Amino acid sequence: MHSRKASLGSSWNLASVSTRCSRPWNTCAWSRRTQRSSPKGSNPTRSSRKNKLLVQALDATRPFDYEAKQMALLERQKLLKIGIVGFGNFGQFIADRFVKAGHTVLATSRTSYVDVASDLGVEFFTDVNDFAEEHPDVVVVCSSILSSETVIRSLPLQRFKRKTLFVDVLSVKEYPKKLMLKHLLPELDILCTHPMFGPDSGKDSWEGLKLMYDKVRIREGDREDVCERFLKIFRDEGCEMVEMTCEEHDKIAASTQFITHTVGRVLGKMGLETTPINTRGYDSLLNLVENTTHDSFDLYYGLFMYNKNATEEIDRLEHAFDSIRKQLFSELHGVLRKEIFDDERNANGKH
Repeated sequence: MHSRKASLGSSWNLASVSTRCSRPWNTCAWSRRTQRSSPKGSNPTRSSRKNKLLVQALDATRPFDYEAKQMALLERQKLLKIGIVGFGNFGQFIADRFVKAGHTVLATSRTSYVDVASDLGVEFFTDVNDFAEEHPDVVVVCSSILSSETVIRSLPLQRFKRKTLFVDVLSVKEYPKKLMLKHLLPELDILCTHPMFGPDSGKDSWEGLKLMYDKVRIREGDREDVCERFLKIFRDEGCEMVEMTCEEHDKIAASTQFITHTVGRVLGKMGLETTPINTRGYDSLLNLVENTTHDSFDLYYGLFMYNKNATEEIDRLEHAFDSIRKQLFSELHGVLRKEIFDDERNANGKH
């Protein structure tokens, strides 16, 4: 009888602990405290009554939403505090997408955009020193090509964290790379990027749009993780990620982007207009004119001034136009000569 009670007591203790422990009972720390061993020949029933089973749980019972909260915490740890310097059209464009991705976004600019920033869910700072003291993980410089050096030199670099990642988004790449290597503190990391889209082409979706990037100076460890988390924003939006050097980018861009802008502006100077019999090719030219002339001339000038390959492309374009013109006039002269001499032969035959 006593033995059965002791057995039931032990079972009851284990069962009660298993309901209070978040792990199976056999993973909990437990010990059996035994009083002085019974002498040989003593009553085993009486001895078993003196054994007390003490079970100590390693974990307390957790709330039902514990795992969900832990997952939410991990997700928050993946998010970035992103600062934007230069809150014009492009700065607002990318800030909107960063906010929607859950990141904390700060902004500063020479012009006050307090109301616009508030509507986008961005905290705006009129004082760049206050902006820097918020210690963003990433600083995206969204100034124009022509003002980039002035903007970078005006930043209070000593107020940023030493492991801050600086990112540029200019359409030329060698120039900002050299600027940041020259003016930024050596402790700061540098990522050069060129989103091959803007507020017009990327207003609905970034799916399939290209982002070029060059990890100019990224240290290992946590810093590399920050860089990858920033690039992940674009990957998650569906961008086609293109990694290449700044030098390679500028060489390619001179014969693509710069030529596109040049031809569009030349056609714009011609004053092309739509007609009732537009072909699809002509509509494409009109769209090219609209897209290129919509950008400021400063942007176009920056593509020329700060890409050493642009002059060569202008020369090639001029040579190609001269070659086509010579070919046209050569054919025309041949036709005219044929008509002149045929007319002379016909006149001589009549006489």
